[in-house]
Amino acid sequence: MALAGIVYVLRTGVAWRDVPASTIGCSGVTCWRRLRDWTEAGVWPRLHQLLLDELRAAGLLDLNDAAIDGSHVRALKGGTTSARRRSTEAGPAPSTT
Repeated sequence: MALAGIVYVLRTGVAWRDVPASTIGCSGVTCWRRLRDWTEAGVWPRLHQLLLDELRAAGLLDLNDAAIDGSHVRALKGGTTSARRRSTEAGPAPSTT
């Protein structure tokens, strides 16, 4: 039930408090707590690996059209780039006169 609630929030974008407990079977707060607990326990990477293994075994995993999401890849020591780094320091405000 909690997994159904988590998927419901991901698909609809509703707030946890707006999860329909009568439809899902548990409250949004319960779903959020399970998400937190499962994340801390490392459930998601293991589940991802199990799903990939199942798809490979069934011959349903086609990586010919795969994409890599850079937000999940850690850049060691800031990575390498020839571009100058932009400052994040606040600059002077533009003149209004």
